[in-house]
Amino acid sequence: MIAANAILPRDKGAAPLDLVIGVMAFLAALALGASLIADRTALGWRAGLSDRLTVQIVPPTHKMGLDEEVDVALGVLRATPGIAHAAPLTQDQTLNLVQPWIGKDALVADLPLPRLIDATITPGAEVDLAALSRTLKQVAPDSLLDDHARWIARLKGLADAITWSAYGILLLIAIATAAAVSFATRAGLQAHHEMVELLHQMGAQSGFIARAFERHYFVSALVAASVGAVLAAAFYLGAGALEFAGVEAVPFLPPLALKFSEVPWLLAVPAVSGIIALATARLSVLAALRKIY
Repeated sequence: MIAANAILPRDKGAAPLDLVIGVMAFLAALALGASLIADRTALGWRAGLSDRLTVQIVPPTHKMGLDEEVDVALGVLRATPGIAHAAPLTQDQTLNLVQPWIGKDALVADLPLPRLIDATITPGAEVDLAALSRTLKQVAPDSLLDDHARWIARLKGLADAITWSAYGILLLIAIATAAAVSFATRAGLQAHHEMVELLHQMGAQSGFIARAFERHYFVSALVAASVGAVLAAAFYLGAGALEFAGVEAVPFLPPLALKFSEVPWLLAVPAVSGIIALATARLSVLAALRKIY
């Protein structure tokens, strides 16, 4: 049986196609990694906010003092069925929350910051938040109950937007890969026109000729895409190493690092690239041969 590489030797000008596929695979792996990070981060944020309540007490505008409002609000929360724990945040904890927004200037401590109370709902318990909010308003007029539902919805929307954007990028990269392979296949078919014509005269079927081309571009795309995926994995692992070494991440943004358990997902990029190249090469060759013969 004649080997495929004997029928279709590797062209000397194949490096540009390999480079294009490698770059697109690198970008595809970055997009896939970004979707994994977005999903994991949003899930962690939602888990951290679920079953949690925050009571904010602004500097009072009534006769009651700030500390008095905090005490009565704590009493209401601790007496509410379904509230497992309630405790006020210290001044230092509150400052740590606002420092990423307004800095660490000495004047920050002099700002009239609200007092915060962190409360945890017993898992599975149902708390009438509307009634609890009304009760808190009655005993502590400057209090505001936040169940983080708005933030959870925003986080889910943001994660979904990033994920679907990544899927859109992957689709565009897949289309570009198919177009590049189709162009290269037709160019290769034209370059080996005499060989293809000889094989056809010897009785070779179109499927046999197409298999030679599809195997050639499948292997080429698989190798080039593997290099791109490995470089993307190295980027994410390098970002994780920087974080481990103490390099501070950008505030409010998740660290650009994949877990070791998530890295194997990047292997899908060269696998899909190879399949796209194989299918595109076969369809392109069969379509071209039908026009010639």
